[in-house]
Amino acid sequence: MTTAVGTPTLARTRAELDAALRAPSTGAAQARHARAVVMTMGALHAGHLSLVRHARTLADRVVVTIFVNPLQFGAGEDLSRYPRDLERDLALLTGPGLLGPDDVVFAPEPDVVYPGGDPVVRVSAGALGESFEGAIRPGHFDGVLTVVLKLLHLTRPDVALFGRKDAQQLVAVRRMVRDLDVPVEVVGVPLVRDDDGVALSSRNAYLSPDERHRARGLSQALRAGEQASDAGAGAVLAAAREALAAAGVTDVDYVALVDPDDFTPVPDDHAGEAVLALAARVGTTRLIDNTSVTLGGEA
Repeated sequence: MTTAVGTPTLARTRAELDAALRAPSTGAAQARHARAVVMTMGALHAGHLSLVRHARTLADRVVVTIFVNPLQFGAGEDLSRYPRDLERDLALLTGPGLLGPDDVVFAPEPDVVYPGGDPVVRVSAGALGESFEGAIRPGHFDGVLTVVLKLLHLTRPDVALFGRKDAQQLVAVRRMVRDLDVPVEVVGVPLVRDDDGVALSSRNAYLSPDERHRARGLSQALRAGEQASDAGAGAVLAAAREALAAAGVTDVDYVALVDPDDFTPVPDDHAGEAVLALAARVGTTRLIDNTSVTLGGEA
């Protein structure tokens, strides 16, 4: 499917978004979905653009949201310094295979998303919000799911695309959609890596050259774990931890093998699919990464 080259509609308010979504399409329907949404916090990179390109193949109209959600930042986190450059983001989103004249960028201010201030009623991530990322960042997934649900209501998509780099978030969103009967299909899109193996992230901009070199240790640890997968869960975790240490990544939050459906740790004798997930701090920048592995099941 090809996309007409042109400028997407920029909506900053709910009324502007609603008007843009109601506007008739300039082209004939070609995809199996009428509308897709890609939710971002801006500071776009090639990973975000891969989500948009994938959405372009699934839907006739694509909505990209750009919103730095205050509810998902905890005390001491980088809300105030999170990079914001809407003009740059719009330029990156526009072009063949990306957004065209039928598409919409919704870039609201916080008082548009939360017109009454911080919401009293929020979505709870439950047990999913208490482990791994949720344990380290209490309340993070409640904030994520609250804004995701609000943006789903506002954009009314048939399909929503999320990157697999945030693996626990993807699991939480899928569970929310299932448990709350939200009428949307959730699609996970593979993460994108730079040439040096580092997973693309807006936070990579904070890394110094030396820190960037050490950050390669995360993907090296994942590869080491994959190579040990025939020997079972224990061997995978040991290999990943050793690779992190060898790369000089010592401030590690977790290295875990989890079930891809509910993000709970798999047993030592698990055989079959699992997600090897890790989080570590390189300098002052916290990074996460993951990969799928097939375990041999040996103890």
